[in-house]
Amino acid sequence: MGAGGLIVPPEGYFDHVQAVLAKYDILFIVDEVITGFGRLGTRFGSEAFGLKPDTISIAKAVTSAYAPLGAVTVSEPVYHAMLEESRKIGAFAHGFTYGGHPLAAAIALKALEIYERDDIIGKARALIPRFQMRLKALGEHPLVGEARGMGLMGGVELVADKPTKRPFPPKLFVGTRASMLVQDEGLITRPIGDTLAVCPPLIITEAEIEELFDRFKRGLDRAEAMVAAEGLRAAAGP
Repeated sequence: MGAGGLIVPPEGYFDHVQAVLAKYDILFIVDEVITGFGRLGTRFGSEAFGLKPDTISIAKAVTSAYAPLGAVTVSEPVYHAMLEESRKIGAFAHGFTYGGHPLAAAIALKALEIYERDDIIGKARALIPRFQMRLKALGEHPLVGEARGMGLMGGVELVADKPTKRPFPPKLFVGTRASMLVQDEGLITRPIGDTLAVCPPLIITEAEIEELFDRFKRGLDRAEAMVAAEGLRAAAGP
């Protein structure tokens, strides 16, 4: 879960979810807007988790974000159900203004060609161990309660008290302010509450991964100094 703070489900979580869905004949709708096209070292995040989705929502990386495009893939049973119902009224009565726009579609086709031609996903997969090792190392920082992630995705959660993981009050805006200090070091992160998320380009190099986390560490050091100077831990209460 990206926008929720880089939450990685525990091992076996989706096995249990899929068992419940199968038992009650419920479709599995999977959002791969963030995890699709190599972010987890596989074509889709579903492969990394062993999922069997009925539909997959995709966007962003399908065009490498050079143009807006979204799409939904569907399984054979879902396709035939839509086909059958459409025959009753003579058309597939669904659409929106810019559906199938040729510009975005052309860019997507080229992006998909480049993914395969340059083995973007394979190269990204090879860098994941180093990325995750450097990410986990940030978990030792005094301001960090947890450093978590998967593939080339990471989230660093800032806390007022490391042993108990007590959070800062939202009104202190510690995450937002920390992200600005990290940005001052030349690294853009996304503050989600007090979790700083980072998802680098899939064409990143090993040397750039080292630089990324060096800059991240310097920004966190500055954030820790800010917290100490302003007494923000005391403001967070017991």
